[in-house]
Amino acid sequence: MTIIHFQFLSAILFSLGLYGVLARRSAVLILMSIELMLNAVNINLIGFVAFRGFGQEIQTFGQVLIIFVITIAAAELALAIAIILRIYRNKNSVNVDEMNILKG
Repeated sequence: MTIIHFQFLSAILFSLGLYGVLARRSAVLILMSIELMLNAVNINLIGFVAFRGFGQEIQTFGQVLIIFVITIAAAELALAIAIILRIYRNKNSVNVDEMNILKG
């Protein structure tokens, strides 16, 4: 297995996530697609750290960076789910086309 395999898998996952963001109407499915895109970035980062042959300091930095990306993604998901649940309570729908709350 080479770095090309990691990059190819990452590109496929990122493309699927981008398609999900652009094609879906449900806010929950859009969030899942964004998480898929973030995981694609993590896979790409893992591939670079594993195959570039850097020193131990860079590999440790890469692992710490991956942990930060996962933590930020989890926090983003929790906040977005809270917002979506609040909107669902008020509008009884999570369809993004029907959300016009911020229009002035």
